[in-house]
Amino acid sequence: MRTRHFATVWVWAVSVMIVGAAVSSGRVDAAQTDAPKAPPTAVRVETVATGLSHPWGLQFLADGRMLVTERDGQLRIVSQDGKLSAPITGVPEVRASGQGGLLDVRLANDFSASGTVFLSFAEPREGWGKSGTSVVRGRLVLDGANGSGRLEDVKVIFRQEPAQSTSRHYGSRILEASDGKLFITTGDRGNGRLAQDPSALIGKVIRINPDGSIPDDNPKIDRWAPQIWSMGHRNLQGAAIDPKTGQLWTVEHGARGGDELNHPQAGKNYGWPVISFGRNYDGSKIGVGRAKEGYEQPVYYWDPSIATSGLAFYDGDLFSQWKGNLLVGGLAGSQLSRLVLENGTVVAEEVLLDDRGDRIRDVRVGPDGAVYLLVDEGNGSILKLTPAGS
Repeated sequence: MRTRHFATVWVWAVSVMIVGAAVSSGRVDAAQTDAPKAPPTAVRVETVATGLSHPWGLQFLADGRMLVTERDGQLRIVSQDGKLSAPITGVPEVRASGQGGLLDVRLANDFSASGTVFLSFAEPREGWGKSGTSVVRGRLVLDGANGSGRLEDVKVIFRQEPAQSTSRHYGSRILEASDGKLFITTGDRGNGRLAQDPSALIGKVIRINPDGSIPDDNPKIDRWAPQIWSMGHRNLQGAAIDPKTGQLWTVEHGARGGDELNHPQAGKNYGWPVISFGRNYDGSKIGVGRAKEGYEQPVYYWDPSIATSGLAFYDGDLFSQWKGNLLVGGLAGSQLSRLVLENGTVVAEEVLLDDRGDRIRDVRVGPDGAVYLLVDEGNGSILKLTPAGS
């Protein structure tokens, strides 16, 4: 048995070496997609709130209430019993057209002391129909009398340039790392060429200080705009930081097939639209195909697409078997995908809620360990997942 075990380990090790060599040389690892099915989880789905207009981003306040953006420009507080507040005042003007509007919301790490919040939005710009992804910071002042509040000292700290006249692919997730630096995801605005333009803040992961200045340790690469962390992205609508490693992870829409899971690293190029696992909508090949030297491969991809959106690491206690797993929302796929990770690789996947038809826009783990989902509809809702029988 020892001999057989040694042989198995040796074959596994050689296989890992071959796979690594294949990826580095531009070939593709078949384990990047269609992972084995994870053991199914019985969940209970509860509707916490309804009546939201295309909700996009969600954050929890310390008292358990939820701060929720609506794409047409409202920022609201939702109570634990589902009551919607009046809109918070002081929110910047948005271009609510197509996929644009008021998008993500993020509480600063020091929110309890500073009241600082960050909002991403499609900002109207000069020129007919032009807009771009922008981020503001402001101070949220809560009003105990009416259950709402106001934003004060609002300041734009990031503007995506150049502005575009389309209303697609804004990206727009915001994260604050433990060192206080902000990651902002931007879409390619439907212009893939600009995702490969190192001077354009389009189709990129951006890294800035909370005041909008440039961190000293950002990539310093010839012709790269100083805000850029990584480039060659299509439309990143999900982002999360691994609470154990501090590593950034993202999901982005492919074209026809080829939604991607990545962990963007400083100074690297993730290939769009030079390489892609997706295809053009007429079925033709995108760029040079699936791989090329100098461009990063995704950790995982979906084909057919599920239109990936919200992304979260599960770090609660209610679903003990989910610890360290990634939860991915699907819009067109109308599903929640649970990815089991081992050493940075997806080894299993469970598809949940695909029988309901919900367009899942955001995924958050609540302070109670339950999973909360935003359903993006004209009469949008907040869903709460707990273990069945709990």
